[in-house]
Amino acid sequence: MTTLRIGTRGSPLALIQAEEVRARLAALPGAPPTAIEIIKTTGDQIQDRTLAALGGKGLFTKEIDEALLDGRIDLAVHSMKDVPTVLPEGTVIAAHLPREDPRDALIGQGLAGLDDLKPGAVVGTASLRRAAQVLMARPDARIVPLRGNVGTRLAKIARGEAQATLLAVAGLKRLGALDKAAAVLDPEAMLPAVAQGAIGIATRVDGAVRDLVTRLDDRVTATTVGAERALLAALDGSCKTPIAALARLDGASLEIHGLIVTPDGRAWHRASRRGPAADAVALGDETGRALRAAAGPAFFAALG
Repeated sequence: MTTLRIGTRGSPLALIQAEEVRARLAALPGAPPTAIEIIKTTGDQIQDRTLAALGGKGLFTKEIDEALLDGRIDLAVHSMKDVPTVLPEGTVIAAHLPREDPRDALIGQGLAGLDDLKPGAVVGTASLRRAAQVLMARPDARIVPLRGNVGTRLAKIARGEAQATLLAVAGLKRLGALDKAAAVLDPEAMLPAVAQGAIGIATRVDGAVRDLVTRLDDRVTATTVGAERALLAALDGSCKTPIAALARLDGASLEIHGLIVTPDGRAWHRASRRGPAADAVALGDETGRALRAAAGPAFFAALG
């Protein structure tokens, strides 16, 4: 290997994540030099519609994965919550970096929780998952689309375009902007997105690059994210279905909690499982199947 080309989106947060990967690679004995290649994705280019309206998962990864497959880059850095459940053929997530805090933060002046929203408050978010859980707790809230990178969304709230929004704690911490959060929400109040806070490194399925990158894999993150993605796969989830999940390790045991909810927040189902961490994927799959069975076909048919 000569210079390893790292593919990434061009947002400030994406570049911070790519630089973290670059630094970890540089610390490996015998690792080659690296260069960062910025690739514009569909999700970055279209900002006037919600992700669900644009077609769901893969909007922030498709073009980067294409560059990986055709050899323009050697590895790709993804936020794992953006990665489709089925990877493009010929690619693999070769490593997960240690996961940052997976919770969501509430942004808005003087808010300690969703109960502090004013009656009929306008909440800005492009996430069906977040919107649905806000409406579960506060059916009186009015949801409006709010897209853009973290800085853009913070600026929109500061300008008063909405009383509140929600952002991933992980992104705020990586950007050094956690002080912008009014409150960090307990998962009981706002269950995170599948794999939120986790960074994955994709490579082609064979070759020296995969062998090198695998040395960076954090097994705790790989285990919990593997369970959550198995739940998502069992539900055949996309950005059109509000799904949330969080798995945590406790020694050799893993506990996973899952939630599916209608976009209006009026109907929902929860499920959880606990078992050996070695069975993480099976536990995630079982939890997803339990949610699917509890909801029944009519629930998913109503989501379109």
